[in-house]
Amino acid sequence: MSTTSLPAPDRSPRLREALLAAAFTADGLLDLLGAPGYAALARSETVPALRATRGDSPLDTLVRLFLLQHPVPYERARAALPLAECIEDGWVTHTADGQVRATVDVRPYGGPEGQDWYIVSDLGCAVGGAGGIGSREEGVVLGVGGASTTLAGITVRTPVASTLDVGTGSGIQALHASQHAIRVTATDLNPRALDFTRLTLALSGAPAAELRLGSLYEPVGTETYDLIVSNPPFVISPGARLTYRDGGMGGDDLCRTLVQQSGDRLNEGGYAHFLANWQHVEGEEWQSRLSSWVPHGCDAWIVQREVQDVTQYAELWLRDSGDHRTDPAEYAERYDAWLDEFEARKTKGVGFGWITLRKSAAAAAGNPSVVIEEWPHAVEQPLGPAVQAHFARQDYLREQDDAALLSGHFTLAAEVVQEQVGLPGAEDPEHVVLRQNRGMRRATKVDAVGAGFAGVCDGTLPAGRILDAIAQLMNEDPVLLRDRTPQAIRLLVEEGFLEPVAPVS
Repeated sequence: MSTTSLPAPDRSPRLREALLAAAFTADGLLDLLGAPGYAALARSETVPALRATRGDSPLDTLVRLFLLQHPVPYERARAALPLAECIEDGWVTHTADGQVRATVDVRPYGGPEGQDWYIVSDLGCAVGGAGGIGSREEGVVLGVGGASTTLAGITVRTPVASTLDVGTGSGIQALHASQHAIRVTATDLNPRALDFTRLTLALSGAPAAELRLGSLYEPVGTETYDLIVSNPPFVISPGARLTYRDGGMGGDDLCRTLVQQSGDRLNEGGYAHFLANWQHVEGEEWQSRLSSWVPHGCDAWIVQREVQDVTQYAELWLRDSGDHRTDPAEYAERYDAWLDEFEARKTKGVGFGWITLRKSAAAAAGNPSVVIEEWPHAVEQPLGPAVQAHFARQDYLREQDDAALLSGHFTLAAEVVQEQVGLPGAEDPEHVVLRQNRGMRRATKVDAVGAGFAGVCDGTLPAGRILDAIAQLMNEDPVLLRDRTPQAIRLLVEEGFLEPVAPVS
């Protein structure tokens, strides 16, 4: 893997034209490799792609050169690229044996509206594969991985004046933000990462970002933003061996600091989105730990997607850096150091998930909405609209006491279906499940009242009138039913099964 000087971006429009002309795009790769080969390449498994690129078309040449890092003959490279410029600018090198080699990984990436983008990173640092990236070099910059696409998917994409990308890496978050922010500022502790972000934006035909060198919020001082995004080096490790993944602070302090200090840098109504790891510590509820991270003046929605015990976690990241391929004694020593670190901090596991903050007047006035939950199940990306809708529902619920809730009008969300669960042939179901087919894809068990209420909600009648009718049908006391039901309605609204609407005339 090379960490030498990087290409110059000045003539990147000419290179971009050549890549597009050869159909070196996300759609072009899918057509060439087929779905299985394309999926394998996303996992950094290259054999299917090697088999599919045995021809001599410009697309075959570019896949082998930039994605598979195989040398290609000079004449084939010249047929696919403005080769003299690419050599002069440093995108490729011409070897003594008449071959051309790439100096960086250039990976097609499809934008949310069909844009043909390119993510530029160090050779061999596309994330994926069974053994991780296998790098123990300090300054490497990774390409597109599952974490970076997850963060891009959960980010709220409304037009904003300013966005801050903390720890930009190869620039994927800055690239997304450039489509809906007037000004994008990208920071990183690694100067190579800033250079790669410049290349990613230039080769993708996106507006340039303001690039600043430094750690966390140090490069931006007290400036404030409408949107903050960060896929930080969140790995909890003994030391700061690898800049791209190890935070360099003890335990989960880097993620905590990043989250806690974001509140002072968010404008009113602004969002901050983070991926993070957090410790599960003996004698402490992990929800309480994360609640203490939420800055004053901010609402929060924190979702834990996965938990690993300390041995699984150590093994994952030792494989990522290729330590499992070293001398067994050296591997055992490093493994032991991870377990010593966890034992010293009384850490029994590590959680991974998303943290979203929104600065609000209600939170500043001492009434924040803080939702912390575990949801390891499949979701539908992009989740940005669902994230925005979550906070809108929290705003609504904060303003409604039980009386106001019962006088409100609701509709069943369009993507919700009802399932009845019970033994075959039974007269009545054992229980009823409401299930979302979009967004978070939640499911919740409801009783007969809840199922009947949800089924009738079409915005016509207020909630209280519906409950009165259900009470009459079920021969229940309507006053008691009104008293006990608002909490269930509140939960169905909070989780997105019911949507508050204006009364239908």
